[in-house]
Amino acid sequence: MSLLLYEQIEGKTVKAQIWDTAGQERYRAITSAYYRGAVGAFLIYDITKRQTFENIQRWLRELRDHADSNIVIMMAGNKSDLKHLRAVSTEDAESMAEKEGLSFLETSALEAINIDRAFQTILAEIFRIVSKKALAAQAAAAAAASSGPRIQGKPINVADSGGSTKSSCCST
Repeated sequence: MSLLLYEQIEGKTVKAQIWDTAGQERYRAITSAYYRGAVGAFLIYDITKRQTFENIQRWLRELRDHADSNIVIMMAGNKSDLKHLRAVSTEDAESMAEKEGLSFLETSALEAINIDRAFQTILAEIFRIVSKKALAAQAAAAAAASSGPRIQGKPINVADSGGSTKSSCCST
């Protein structure tokens, strides 16, 4: 499934295309196509199902194998409204996120808790990285233009001394 999201960040409208495979195995064969060009990813597990949390390592490995090395990754524990059924502690998740260098928060899609915050956080980080890359590219282009090699030469006059451009090479 795909959806478009428009978010205001630092006074600019950012358009994000979101692809959701819901971790389903039937999408596994095409996930590498999703990774190409991706600048951000959510790894979401269900706090009530330990196995979904354990699968995060596999998905993280896949992302790191197939996506750009600068991809922004956020891990989110969903269904925080079901605290009484919790199978993954917040501390375990925070520890994994810190160890792997991921952003982390818990959400509840049912109660709309931290959903907007999750998207705003990841999009702001992506925007920061993309803006930084664009500025670096502009600076590199400006530096190359100002310090690049200068070609100097003399104009070539193809006319003969009488001002005629007629060639005499082939006339008899």
